[in-house]
Amino acid sequence: MSKDIYVIFGFDMETDVGSFTPYYDGVKNATTPLLDIYDKKEITGTFFYTGDAAEKNPNSVKEVLARGHEVGCHSLMHETVGDPLFPIPLEISLLPEEVHNRLEKATELIEKVSGIRPTTFRSPRLWGSTSVVNSLEELGYIADASYPMYFYRERFAPYYPSRKDWTKEGNSKVLEIPNFADMVMESSDGDLGRDRDQWPLFRTHGAEYLLEKVKKHIQFLQSKDLPIVLCFYFHPWEFIELKNEYYFGECTIRPDKFITNNCGDKAYVEFEKLIDGLLEIGGKFYRVDEFAEFWKERG
Repeated sequence: MSKDIYVIFGFDMETDVGSFTPYYDGVKNATTPLLDIYDKKEITGTFFYTGDAAEKNPNSVKEVLARGHEVGCHSLMHETVGDPLFPIPLEISLLPEEVHNRLEKATELIEKVSGIRPTTFRSPRLWGSTSVVNSLEELGYIADASYPMYFYRERFAPYYPSRKDWTKEGNSKVLEIPNFADMVMESSDGDLGRDRDQWPLFRTHGAEYLLEKVKKHIQFLQSKDLPIVLCFYFHPWEFIELKNEYYFGECTIRPDKFITNNCGDKAYVEFEKLIDGLLEIGGKFYRVDEFAEFWKERG
């Protein structure tokens, strides 16, 4: 590969199956094994905690920090803080005027647990917005890894967004980092393009399948003379055995099969293969805060 390859791994530390259960079995049981893999591969990464996840799982937060990784923010309660991209039952977006207070509260909770104020953020489901980015800037954040490349399909490299439209370039102090997607394939998902997204291909299709998409994306970026930045998102609950359904007394949650497919031991195997493959092609791993500082100095 003719250019440097920058790799960012971010774990969204949230309730199991996203917003659809109140449990934290993934955070409780997968943090240590995942950190062991990071140690084994000699890489670092960022763990984005919701304020609620940090408050209820302080040992996880402290272990992440103690072992040299970054603790970022993932909203207060895994809520829709930004602009929703598609409808989800019972998911109601915050009003723009509510965003700042929620992010401020999340930031304070994470700082209280960790002793360090978070400076990087990712919106749940990658549903960011101009209100989110502007609030992050006011709260002292330096980076936001929320841009869903698969949906907006305009930004393929990190940029500083406009305070009037977060999807456009401007002079915000918050570095926006797009999440890698397959921009070469022809989508069969209409205007949404969700099948271009890289998640959760590492476990549903395997690391080798995803690595082929990575290589094609690198060629795509090289053809546009753009820097090669590969930002991935994962969840700790992908590394535990999940139920096919969850009964809550008045309703039953039955996740789509791709949500639960190959979670648990298989995910660990494919995760290690993915890291090995990225290292093999020359990938350099960064925490989000370190990458933001590097990008700023790079000019």
